[in-house]
Amino acid sequence: MIYLDNNATTPLASEVKEAITQSLELFGNPSSSHLAGRAAREVIEVSREMVASMIGASAEEIVFTSGGTESNNLALFGTLSGYSKGHIISTEIEHPSVKAPLMELKRRGFDVTLIKPDREGIVDPDDVKRAITKKTVLITVMHANNETGTLQPVKEIARIARQRGVLFHTDSAQSIGKIPVNVEDLGVDLMTIVSHKFYGPKGVGALYIRKGTRITPILFGASHERGIRPGTENTHLIAGLGRAAELTISELSQRQPKLRYLTETLLYNLKNSIEGITLNGHPEKRLPNTLNISIKGVRGYDLVEALKEEVALSAGSACHAGRVHVSEVLLSMGISKRDALSSVRISTGRENTEEEIKRASEIIAEKVRKLRKKGIRRFLPF
Repeated sequence: MIYLDNNATTPLASEVKEAITQSLELFGNPSSSHLAGRAAREVIEVSREMVASMIGASAEEIVFTSGGTESNNLALFGTLSGYSKGHIISTEIEHPSVKAPLMELKRRGFDVTLIKPDREGIVDPDDVKRAITKKTVLITVMHANNETGTLQPVKEIARIARQRGVLFHTDSAQSIGKIPVNVEDLGVDLMTIVSHKFYGPKGVGALYIRKGTRITPILFGASHERGIRPGTENTHLIAGLGRAAELTISELSQRQPKLRYLTETLLYNLKNSIEGITLNGHPEKRLPNTLNISIKGVRGYDLVEALKEEVALSAGSACHAGRVHVSEVLLSMGISKRDALSSVRISTGRENTEEEIKRASEIIAEKVRKLRKKGIRRFLPF
């Protein structure tokens, strides 16, 4: 199988596997002062340094979590715990791990404004600026969209937030490991980091918290992670995250152009072999590895199903128990329901080869032709 679903998750890098395997010998509790505990603690702190270095932060600004969902929840609920009400600004294209907490905060009495993106999936910083009120306490805007790969003007929005004295959080789950990400350059107060999106293990992530940012825990227990995230640290997964961060630091300058080349080659091949392809999202301001395309006359989830043993990719809209769930991200961009139903997401990774891309484009084109011949058109008003 040719794996082209790297925005969903990435394969564990061999170097990361080795780091995790070596750490399995470290059974000590990292909070213990004896030699076994200190050995585990050293691995955790080295990993913290690597993660911090990857994003241009200080080690003390990194808090380890169980992954992106916990990091996003900690960023939102942890910074707002001192407020009984207030105003939050976000976007219509956020990941569910941001949108769901926002809806819970709304249920608790907070006002939530969701900014709509333009046709290419980009949020206008001026729309954010106009939405700010005297009651605004937090702005959260993702760095790169997981479906389209479109990059958001985070730096500009963070500057607006700082000028107005509002905390700013960005979910960088998709951008880290694909493009340079530096917290000082972006000017953010909080940033979500997800290990398994850049060749690290699942079940571990981190939250960058700028020095001086007030935040309280959302879990309660002992005083691990500077009292912000209780629970004995998972030495082995953190070791893997640290090694993945180290790989990103050393590889990114070569990884980014390779991903761009493979992705653009795939798009070129597909357009030359399949009629009726439309790119969803910005043609340039997007991740180097991500394509979201609508293919006229084919339902995305039918194509994913037809490809599942040969090429791995994702459908823009899903079908569960006979019900169609159309991508809210694509609809918010003004893309028609018909085109959203026809969309698929293809995301390349560091282990893909040019030969795989060539073969994948041939297989995808073949499956599209077969689906069209089978009369899949009858399901869509083309």
